[in-house]
Amino acid sequence: MDIVFAGTPDVAVPALDAFVESGHRIRAVLTRPDAPVGRKRILTPSPVKARALELGLEVIEASRLRGDVITQLRALDVDAVAVVAYGAIAGPAALASARLGWFNLHFSLLPAHRGAAPVQRALIAGETCSGVSVFKIDEGMDSGPLLRRLELPLDHPDVAAALADYAVKGAPELVAAFDDLEAGTAVLSLQTGQPSHADKITVDDAHLDFSTTAAAVIDRSRGVSPAPGPWAEVDGKRTKIFGLALASADIGASEPGLLTTWNKTAVLGCADAWVTVDTIQPFGKARMAAVDFLRGHGDVRFDPITTTSRPDADPEQGA
Repeated sequence: MDIVFAGTPDVAVPALDAFVESGHRIRAVLTRPDAPVGRKRILTPSPVKARALELGLEVIEASRLRGDVITQLRALDVDAVAVVAYGAIAGPAALASARLGWFNLHFSLLPAHRGAAPVQRALIAGETCSGVSVFKIDEGMDSGPLLRRLELPLDHPDVAAALADYAVKGAPELVAAFDDLEAGTAVLSLQTGQPSHADKITVDDAHLDFSTTAAAVIDRSRGVSPAPGPWAEVDGKRTKIFGLALASADIGASEPGLLTTWNKTAVLGCADAWVTVDTIQPFGKARMAAVDFLRGHGDVRFDPITTTSRPDADPEQGA
């Protein structure tokens, strides 16, 4: 089929590559415009745009699907649009620009975790299984009929690892759905079950509460790593804490909020157990090994979660 591929971040690149290797013809790649990146705010093309240019594909850049963009899409006269994390809402005019419609690869088992952060929210919730879904986009939020679902384990150390894994394993599912559409064998099924929603992750979502269980603290840290990054405050200043895992040894009674050294390992107290800490980033400073930080500063006690101060807006510090 003649298709448009729509995507923006790294997780969309495996699907783009999979379509290039398939029998389908990519008439154009739709992606969001170049965006400022890093402290110096250097204007940078999206990973999908960079890959499309390497492949010699036509690129259409748009932050909103309206006006001239709709005209361009209609002129391409494609059979369908494949979408992976494009980042803009497709309204009725856009959805009508392809003969068969727009089809999205979503990183959850729909109708669970509809929305912007399905993997993050699943990790925070402590779920051990999730997956990917291919569905036809309608005017609702990830509510369209399903073509394919693939159940996958969710045992990754952080969001980055989970998304990278799901992106690779989901790419052939999206291509297979398009193969079925071309063959006329695709079966669209209504979503069943209780929907849940996965709102965009905020900095406040990454605030760790050590008065909760070690499992809850670890799950939250996995769901917000590497960005915006798990954090807690020391004397009112935000400190990021990475690489949390349940301590394997019996250290003794836990002291919630205490970061200390045990057997040459940095450990942090939660309500019911200790967790080990890999690295730490004090406010305004570089990330370092947690044991090195403790060697220079001694034990640290994090402020209780009841602290009302707002996090600083420095993007490198997790804002």
